[in-house]
Amino acid sequence: MIEISPKAVKQIKTVMTDESISSDYFLRVGVKGGGCSGLSYYLDFDSEERAGDKIFEEDGVRVVVDGKSFLYLNGTELDFSDGLNGKGFQFINPNASRTCGCGESFGV
Repeated sequence: MIEISPKAVKQIKTVMTDESISSDYFLRVGVKGGGCSGLSYYLDFDSEERAGDKIFEEDGVRVVVDGKSFLYLNGTELDFSDGLNGKGFQFINPNASRTCGCGESFGV
């Protein structure tokens, strides 16, 4: 399961409205090789579901994760921070054994 915090839901809705992104789209979340810790997160808007996708919804916001990425992201919370330490989406991933200083990459 991927949890989506209320702040993340609000920010996703704001971005979709500001960028005139159709409600047919969803947020695709995944993992790819790279970054200083070996794996990095990615976010993008998409409108096509693929075989093996896992779909999670919170307050009308859909988040979709491909099956391979789900192995690394199961149990993760997608949050949004707008505090003094920076602004952006954050992944609170219990599967990560190490992360880089910027929080954009991780290792298992």
